[in-house]
Amino acid sequence: MYTKPISLTEFILAEEREFSRATGTLTLLLTRIQYAAKIIASHVRQAGLVDILGATNRKNVFSEEVQKLDDFSNRLFTEIVSTTGVVSHIASEELAEPISVTKDGSYDVLFDPLDGSANTDVNASVGTIFSIYKASPDLLQPGKEQVAAGYILYGSSTMLVYSSGRGVNGFTFDPSIGSFLLSHPSMTIPTTGSLYSVNEANYSRWDEKTQQFIDSLRNGEKQYKSRYIGCMVADVHRILIKGGVFLYPADKTSPEGKLRLMYEVNPLSFLVVNAGGRAVSNGQDPLEIAPTLIHQTVPVVLGSTEEVTRYHTTVHEKH
Repeated sequence: MYTKPISLTEFILAEEREFSRATGTLTLLLTRIQYAAKIIASHVRQAGLVDILGATNRKNVFSEEVQKLDDFSNRLFTEIVSTTGVVSHIASEELAEPISVTKDGSYDVLFDPLDGSANTDVNASVGTIFSIYKASPDLLQPGKEQVAAGYILYGSSTMLVYSSGRGVNGFTFDPSIGSFLLSHPSMTIPTTGSLYSVNEANYSRWDEKTQQFIDSLRNGEKQYKSRYIGCMVADVHRILIKGGVFLYPADKTSPEGKLRLMYEVNPLSFLVVNAGGRAVSNGQDPLEIAPTLIHQTVPVVLGSTEEVTRYHTTVHEKH
């Protein structure tokens, strides 16, 4: 029996109809985000054929080399979101300061335009992360105030995964019809898994308790496998589907952590928690952190509740 696939646009509109006070502004914003995702995806697929590979010979606010595709994605995302008429401020990992769009806008949008952008040179997965809040004067709101958050994964297929606080749903792009179709409804992270994702090259720079936790995964009775690609979107996507734990702990060279609270940690923690998982940062829920800087960095561990609770017990609880 034929079942009509549900497009992302149809799904967003159906969600909107469930709220009697909905104005359609969030629907418009999410629709424009998926439009930006389609354009970025088309450029990622052509990365080896057009002159967008490699670096721009300039650095972002974190002194990291800006890749050409990263710069393109940042400009495109900024332009498309700005023209919705519903956005008050835009903040990007690639911009030193937020952009004020319109004082009458309903939302603030924060994003990482191309997470793992260095992977484009080696034809590996990259992603876009976005986070939406009700408009505020300084954008510094804790992650629990997010209205919606999600990511786009540009891999063997292009997927958009998002949550508006009531579960997590994944959509796969069908290039033959130009639409994202619901492929992963009501995504739920397993309560435990057999994968861990961390940059083990930093092992010698971690504190002793973090080392002990990783050692327990390597050498315990349960067999864990290590999977790490250097793109948070791809690594967390794997954990979200298969279960396990993603870690980017503080270390001697980055005592405050390396990942950005507002652009990476908050939106992905929001997704994991809404899928039934858990996230911790310095012993607390990262979604409870009151940010002090738009580019603030924090350590983070997120994923299946069993592994994250085990990490929290090992590293943060006193014995």
